[in-house]
Amino acid sequence: MESTNTIIIFLGCIMAIILFGKIFILPIKMIIKLIINSILGGLIIICINWIGAAFNLHIGLNILTSIFVRNTWNSRSHTTYNI
Repeated sequence: MESTNTIIIFLGCIMAIILFGKIFILPIKMIIKLIINSILGGLIIICINWIGAAFNLHIGLNILTSIFVRNTWNSRSHTTYNI
């Protein structure tokens, strides 16, 4: 009888771990995606500033502009135009 209770508790704990894992995996993926997009956006801004130096063009580099540039760049690459 005691081994049956142990098995039931063990299976319940495994189900709880799987449930909490599924609940928290989406926010973790979103945070990781935001960090990667911010880094790539910062690199894009640095390239724009480097090329734009010849034309007196400068974009300030902070976290908001890097997120905006990367997300704008990403959304434009997936846009399809119907002609």
